[in-house]
Amino acid sequence: MNAIAELYAHYLEHPVVTTDSRNCPEGSLFFALKGERFDGNQFAAEVLAKGCSLAVVDDPKVIPAGDSRYFLVPDVLTALQQLAAWHRQQLRNWDRPVTVIGITGTNGKTTTKELTHAVLSRKYNVLATAGNLNNHIGVPLTLLKITHEHELAIIEMGANHPMDIAELCAIVHPDFGLITNVGKAHLLGFGSFEGVIEAKTKLYESVSADGGTVFVDSGNPYLYPKAEAMQHISYSAKEDDASSEVYGKMTDCSPFLHLSLNIRDCEPIDVSTNLIGSYNLINAIAAAAVGHHFGVAPQEIQSALQSYEPQNMRSQLVDLGHGNKMILDAYNANPTSMMAALTSFNLNTDAHKMLLLGDMRELGEDSLAEHQRILQYLAQPEVTFGDILLVGSEFERAFESVDPSVIVALGNRASVRCYPDIDALCADEAVIANIGGTVLVKGSRGIKLEKIVEKLRG
Repeated sequence: MNAIAELYAHYLEHPVVTTDSRNCPEGSLFFALKGERFDGNQFAAEVLAKGCSLAVVDDPKVIPAGDSRYFLVPDVLTALQQLAAWHRQQLRNWDRPVTVIGITGTNGKTTTKELTHAVLSRKYNVLATAGNLNNHIGVPLTLLKITHEHELAIIEMGANHPMDIAELCAIVHPDFGLITNVGKAHLLGFGSFEGVIEAKTKLYESVSADGGTVFVDSGNPYLYPKAEAMQHISYSAKEDDASSEVYGKMTDCSPFLHLSLNIRDCEPIDVSTNLIGSYNLINAIAAAAVGHHFGVAPQEIQSALQSYEPQNMRSQLVDLGHGNKMILDAYNANPTSMMAALTSFNLNTDAHKMLLLGDMRELGEDSLAEHQRILQYLAQPEVTFGDILLVGSEFERAFESVDPSVIVALGNRASVRCYPDIDALCADEAVIANIGGTVLVKGSRGIKLEKIVEKLRG
């Protein structure tokens, strides 16, 4: 028996996996992962004392002589990934095989995953990635949570580098794949927009190679040509696109998204969501398309989309009291998602609108130009925002170097202030006192713009 098969035998007896020495369910398997500032090997004895049944380690020095509760491997992370891949292959052979759907994309993948989970759960027992645990650690941990009780699994896959999706697909082997979109994000890792497209569409290649099916937005000029020759199911946000299984259109977005869904061979249905932003239209349509393919009734799709409420700083509507509110979209930001949020917010008809924008990170040599492009957009006469607060060194640099005509145009319509970080803004009591109306908060997670909520609530 090879090492992974032997490890899998342990897993079948104790099918709970942990990598956190502070969270050790009785009988669980502990994988001693290493990071820049920690070495899980050093906690092996502690977790066994807490009740773990096995500690998977790659440092032989921590193993007491003759203690069979330690399982030595060359590399713990590789072992975790191999165990998950082995488990994935077994899913195909179960009496009731579990169908796996892989989701990736530059923007909207977590929201689309959550919407799809809500829709499919109306008919099936579904496991989905928790939060955004979509990397080389989170993906195998999610796979190892699949049990015989589940009928479908939705695995979200993220990427910062060219081969990330290909490597995750080698573990997941999705039966179905969906790419929400491609945009300018993590350019420091991908090198270019073309690099983003090539990396993300590895999901299509993996699904097609395994004889599976991809869901694709027929209106996306970068993705549809990549999927057209494969076995695919199309959906669309183009009006009257009867060639797609599901198409829809936005009927209102003030502030919540309302849409009309056309599902093949069904009467159109109106959906009133709790989603903010016109950019969520295609995410809702994608979830409806997946649900329709798996036989979820249109009324159940409608109900699931209407019941879903966004959380975790993804277009959350926060009530600040006294008639003031905040659209908190500060989990991540890149040029594509930033422009989508601003364009949608510009359609908002509220009388007083403010912007609090944080840096877009990991853009490499394109960072200055992309931040300047945001300022240029804000300076256009048809863009109607009040005060603008910019947080982060990249926006500061862009504001100092952009064409002076942009600054003049902005100054004619709005008060613009720059801060090096969110703490500096929170310390400006005079400005904090004047934050009100409807405020869009958008920036990369590392800028920690959510601190403004704590400050305003006092």
